[in-house]
Amino acid sequence: MDMVDQEKIQTCEEQKFLMHFLRWKLDQPNIVIDAEAIEKSVSVPEPYFPYNLFPWQKFINAFIYGVRYTNGQLVFNRFLIEIGRGAGKNGYISYNSFFMQTGHHGINNYDIDIVATSEDQAKTSFEDVYNVIDDPKNSKKLKKIFYQSKVLIQHKITKSKLEFNTSNARTKDGKRSGVVIFDEVHEYEDYSNIKVFTSGLGKKKDPRTFYITTDGNVRGGVLDDLKDEAKMVLNRQFPESTLFPFICKLDHEGEVDDMSLWEKANPSFRYNPNLQHEMKQEYFLMKKNSALRMEFMTKRMNLPMEDVRKEVATYKDRLATEQPIPDLKNSEAIGGLDFAQIRDFCAVGLLFKANGKRYWLHHTFMHHTAPKTQDINPDIIDLAIKKGLLTVVYDKSISAEHVVNWFIKMAKTYRIKKVCMDLHRSSILKPAFEEVGLEVEIVRRGTITHSMLSPMVDEMFIKQEVVFGDDPLMRWYVGNVYKEEKMNGNIEYKKIEPEKRKTDGFFAFLHALNFDSELVEYTPIRKGMFRARTY
Repeated sequence: MDMVDQEKIQTCEEQKFLMHFLRWKLDQPNIVIDAEAIEKSVSVPEPYFPYNLFPWQKFINAFIYGVRYTNGQLVFNRFLIEIGRGAGKNGYISYNSFFMQTGHHGINNYDIDIVATSEDQAKTSFEDVYNVIDDPKNSKKLKKIFYQSKVLIQHKITKSKLEFNTSNARTKDGKRSGVVIFDEVHEYEDYSNIKVFTSGLGKKKDPRTFYITTDGNVRGGVLDDLKDEAKMVLNRQFPESTLFPFICKLDHEGEVDDMSLWEKANPSFRYNPNLQHEMKQEYFLMKKNSALRMEFMTKRMNLPMEDVRKEVATYKDRLATEQPIPDLKNSEAIGGLDFAQIRDFCAVGLLFKANGKRYWLHHTFMHHTAPKTQDINPDIIDLAIKKGLLTVVYDKSISAEHVVNWFIKMAKTYRIKKVCMDLHRSSILKPAFEEVGLEVEIVRRGTITHSMLSPMVDEMFIKQEVVFGDDPLMRWYVGNVYKEEKMNGNIEYKKIEPEKRKTDGFFAFLHALNFDSELVEYTPIRKGMFRARTY
């Protein structure tokens, strides 16, 4: 932590956020640190393994084994380790798998399952442990302690088993694992395998789940959900989460040309001369080949170029939308809404201008069946409900009444000039709005409209002049959209993934922006602005 805080090593923004978050967490009065457990996790495997742990690996071990609440529960039991290729993540998992089978770990029958989409990948860490036991310098002692075969390693005293698994979920029901390790989780498009393998957790003390990975090319999958949760954790928006997010990456694409910054993505880089040689060779090759560049940026630097090129706003700029919203009572507003399906999501909001910024007050209606029929990240939904940003609708559908009533309520506080929507639901919604005296404007969707709005959207986010307040759901919506540039230079905003990554709030915001020019800048009357005079 000191190495990061004192800039003795190069680290990305996520690492800096992590240290601030952990210092805040460790300062809480109900946290205890078990130094002995931490030391054992490093020292017990050390005599047998052909390598020692790097500082970043020892650091994570402290939070795997040594940080608990006063009631004995682990503070963190889910670990996301997203790190550049070649950092030694499989060796690190092997080291910990060996330790967790031993009596020093303190739990009997603590079974460990390593899961990957291919058998070769699943076997990598398993075979590391197998080879350590089989090593002539260790085998005389370790073969008395471990039973080993090509598919199973079991500690003879603790009975803890280590097995590898491919992602054939149908054959894995009924497991009673102590820990599940998902290798290269960037390849997982959905949760089918994860649900099966983690369903047996909780039957043993101290259940743990590890997600180890580089970045990848699957967007809208499990890794993207984990990265979203990680950002909420680091920003202290999700204090109930037990996720420990260890993310290493470049902060922006231009940093790839400065080799001294490569350890941002790979904290093993400075300690491993072979890795340095390999990465330098790949770097010079990728400068001549665009396909190799994409691979190098994605796997070595954890910075998929496609995301950087097309994202609507950077994470830092999305985070900057969390600014306080002033008292806007009686100020002008433009309403916006996006309503795709009556049994899905509907987002509504009001756009204001004040203090040289745009303020967006938003709310979402979600039909109760939506999470059951779509693989939506439940954590963001739970958080939005707790913050009062999302209403679950238990009627047969989300009706015009739900939507109109929200605007009627808002109209008691703000002066709503008009409500903007696209043509899709206007036949149902427009009459309902006009009946209560609210003007409706139909806006076009598509490249012409998006191209017109794109410069304003870019400028607002880059200058950090758009404010959502304490609204992680809106930041999630924005993060789920990418910009597609057409051959003719036009821009279209699209969903990253059709179902899981909802975008309703962003498009409601976009609809309102169509009439941004009609909004008058709100200037609150300050005390002393007018002076009384006597004649």
